[in-house]
Amino acid sequence: MLRIDRHSEPPSESHAPRASSWLEGTGLSGEVERVHSAIFDAVMDRRLLPGAKLTESTLCSIFQCSRATVRAALAQLAHDKLVVLHPHRGAFVWEPSSKETRDVFEMRRDLECLVIDKLASRSKVAEHLLGLREMVRQERQAFEMGDRISWLRLSNAFHVKLAALLDNHVLTELMHSLCSRTTLVIAYYDTPQDSTCSYIEHEQILDLIAAGDAAAARAAMCHHLGDVEDRMGESPNKGSDPWAAFTVKR
Repeated sequence: MLRIDRHSEPPSESHAPRASSWLEGTGLSGEVERVHSAIFDAVMDRRLLPGAKLTESTLCSIFQCSRATVRAALAQLAHDKLVVLHPHRGAFVWEPSSKETRDVFEMRRDLECLVIDKLASRSKVAEHLLGLREMVRQERQAFEMGDRISWLRLSNAFHVKLAALLDNHVLTELMHSLCSRTTLVIAYYDTPQDSTCSYIEHEQILDLIAAGDAAAARAAMCHHLGDVEDRMGESPNKGSDPWAAFTVKR
């Protein structure tokens, strides 16, 4: 008989913080937060792909919790714009339309450029970037070691951490939301193997911000995001069984 691990750990060891660790102030109860965080992380790690149906009864079995807990977690994920709730059909991981894809990348460019302008104007900005430089070093190491989950997490967290340096919680929340939706857009159209130079571009962006060259840093960021957007084609990347996102043990 199969037993599904309700903690939803990735199948391989990962050393990077989970994406859900960046969430703040959700106000969820302990059980709801546990289920929400596990599904959120599976989506962010691209173990649970766009279009996957999230069946309440299966989730109750996986997490050994009540249907009310699952419904509350799915409602929060819908609020996060990562899940869509269809009446009489159920819950599905969000599948972006072409317009939504364009809208997400447009807002990413605008917001990231705003972050760069604010950071580049600060005194001793290079000192504030040291933590991010270490994150990029870890991102590169994870990629070179073949630790896909850590690499994906660190690549995404770079942008959230960059915004967090401004100590504006609203801005950081917006960036976290946009980065989360970007992850789903990429998972829908793309494959992770197509993005092997993220850490190199991240290093270049940090160098330009540290030098106070906001214009060049903005151009580098737009090029970085533009490369990703240009790879988004018309053929969605359909995954296999969505429940493979959760560790299955015999």
